[in-house]
Amino acid sequence: MATATTQAQELVMCDLCVKPVQQFCNSCQVGLCENCINKHVKSLKSMKHDIVPFTKRTMQLVFPQCTSHSHQRCEVHCQQCDVPVCIKCITGLHKGHDIVDMADIIATKREKIKKETEEIEANIPKNTAQDKGTENKISKFMALYTDLQKQANDHRNQWHLEVDNIFNKIESLIQSLRDHHITTLKSCQSQLRSQNSSMIQTVQENKEILKSNKVSDVNNYKSKLKEYRNIPQIPDLPLPSLQTNTVQGRELSIELGEYKATLTQTSLSSLTDDVSFLSVKELLVEAKVIANIPTNVENLCKVACVGSDKAWINGEDKIITRVDIHGAVQDTVTSTCETFPNDITVTRQGELIYSDANNRMVNIVRDGKTETLITTPKGWHPSGLCCTRSGDILVSMDTTDGSHYKIVRYQGQRVIQEIDKDEHGDPIYQGGVYVVYVVENNNGDIVVSDINARAVVVVDRAGKVRFRYNNKPPGGKESFGPNQILTDSMGHIIVVDEFNNCLHILDQNGQFVRCVDNCELEYPTGLSVDSEGRLWVGLYNSGEVKVIQYLK
Repeated sequence: MATATTQAQELVMCDLCVKPVQQFCNSCQVGLCENCINKHVKSLKSMKHDIVPFTKRTMQLVFPQCTSHSHQRCEVHCQQCDVPVCIKCITGLHKGHDIVDMADIIATKREKIKKETEEIEANIPKNTAQDKGTENKISKFMALYTDLQKQANDHRNQWHLEVDNIFNKIESLIQSLRDHHITTLKSCQSQLRSQNSSMIQTVQENKEILKSNKVSDVNNYKSKLKEYRNIPQIPDLPLPSLQTNTVQGRELSIELGEYKATLTQTSLSSLTDDVSFLSVKELLVEAKVIANIPTNVENLCKVACVGSDKAWINGEDKIITRVDIHGAVQDTVTSTCETFPNDITVTRQGELIYSDANNRMVNIVRDGKTETLITTPKGWHPSGLCCTRSGDILVSMDTTDGSHYKIVRYQGQRVIQEIDKDEHGDPIYQGGVYVVYVVENNNGDIVVSDINARAVVVVDRAGKVRFRYNNKPPGGKESFGPNQILTDSMGHIIVVDEFNNCLHILDQNGQFVRCVDNCELEYPTGLSVDSEGRLWVGLYNSGEVKVIQYLK
């Protein structure tokens, strides 16, 4: 059986058909069966054919047919004309030319091809090794540039924090100077008013004495003229001014009084040293409740921390209450709202701000008195509030019929930005009956809890949509139900999910980081963060506030 297989493998077939070969054309170097001999000769009848039995074949070069003389093959090469020629060509057109035997040329070229092939073959492993080395280098460079991009983003955030730190100091200094100057001037004003009141009274008394006939009235007169001649002078207080200087691409500086801050272009390594004091906190493996604060607030909706151990809270009535971490009531404010405030927050100075939707006002409470900070345009009603690092106020507001929402940035009473449509002209936020909460992240992003769309929507500082988030938490049974929202010192976005009784923690690019679902958060609605970085979560049904530690 093996022998038959071997014989079958050695069987040579005709070059023109599939029958076994019997003859061989030495001239053309092709194998032929009996039936194909005539076919072969006729197809090349201008050529001479040396047909022999296949077993007597000789292996030789197949020379090309001469284009000038039929039945002739070009067995030599004309060096002068650089073309193959036949014997007749040598005595004709190419007579006297330098002629070289074609076989010699072919032998020489074959030797050259052999050497080149061997050299190329020897270079294949080297090429393969170089390819592998290049692939390794590509991987290293990809990793390097990915790391460089990460470093650049890290330094971007550090620069922003450094700038924020400078302007926080400027704001604090402005506040301090303002308080000092106003206190000094008010003290002078108080003295003037007190003295003026006393002078008016003295004048009246003196006029009565002048009218009196009683000797004792005139005799008992005591002069106060010397006292009243010393009128308190208005203090000559220096007027501060903010001086700034920008050297494009090299230096930024700002001065206020004796305080000066300068940012100079520097290398990344030195920048790292300069801001090494910035601490980076990590998330705890598991969040933990460190305090349960009972309150008497029914249907608790909002929480706004003040410092490290106090917070303003409110339910579905006009009263806003400030409690400490032990549950003791520190203060109460009766809002101007017809029903209840849509949102509450605090300024960087710790003053309470609330939105009065029906009266189209954003109010601030100072020294127990309510003042109006912002009145929204007719037909627009304020809801969510955020006091930014720069001192601006972000207000989410909706139309009277609730069909449209937008975010407006106020600088004082002045509108400096409105965000409502994307680059295609479509509404960014969905209309509806629910409040839209707004916060600002460390990188300038504006983060919105769009409850009507059941999504977190984030735009950059220019108002361009960066991403939307509406995922259920791991193991969550209900769809995402966002409520109050905040951002922390690390740039995390933290949002209440009242449908799944948990908190979602996202990074500033919208990637899910962690779910806080182990703290018995039954129907959470309110959310804030204190100065110690702890979360205060208000529970709607129980009126309880849980203080949660989630950072190391």
